[in-house]
Parts: sequence; C-alpha cells; structure tokens
Amino acid sequence: MLQKIKHYILIGILLAIGYLFASQHIIIIDKDFKLLKKSYLSFEYSFYILTDKNPEHVMRIDLLREAGIGDFMVEMEMLTEVEMEALERKYGYDTE
Repeated sequence: MLQKIKHYILIGILLAIGYLFASQHIIIIDKDFKLLKKSYLSFEYSFYILTDKNPEHVMRIDLLREAGIGDFMVEMEMLTEVEMEALERKYGYDTE
C-alpha cells in the first residue's frame, strides 16, 4: 500500500512539472530567468535563452511576443519602449 502511494505521489509531481513546462515560457538571460505565461498549453519555446539574441529575431516569434517578451526585453534594457512598440507593429501584434 505504501509503495502504491509513493508511486501516485511521483506521478503527481511529474504531472505538475509537465504542466509547468506546458503553461510557462522560461526565459533565460545570463544568470537571470523569468517565467512568462503562455497563451495556451504547448511545449513550444518552453525554454528560451535571450543571451546575445537580436531583439528583432525574438519579436518575430508570435508565441513569445504574445506572452510579453517585449516588456521583459525593455526591463532588461535590451531595447527601448519605442523600439518594442515599433517591432510589435511590424510583426502584427495587436495592443488592444
């Protein structure tokens, strides 16, 4: 009985970890990271490393742009607010 309970607990922990990866983008820059909520469950771009990335290249990715990667890059001083808004307009992001 105790073995079965341990088995169910392990399965529950693995499911919780899987849900975390499916529901959050884990954005890594140098030794810092931030979690951005995904607009829907998927394993696409669960981990994304921003170190030495061109902001324009990053803003082309719809999933990251919709999750608010632009605000994070402004916060990390990778680009300015004006540049972020220009890239959002360029790649068709609706701010409404």
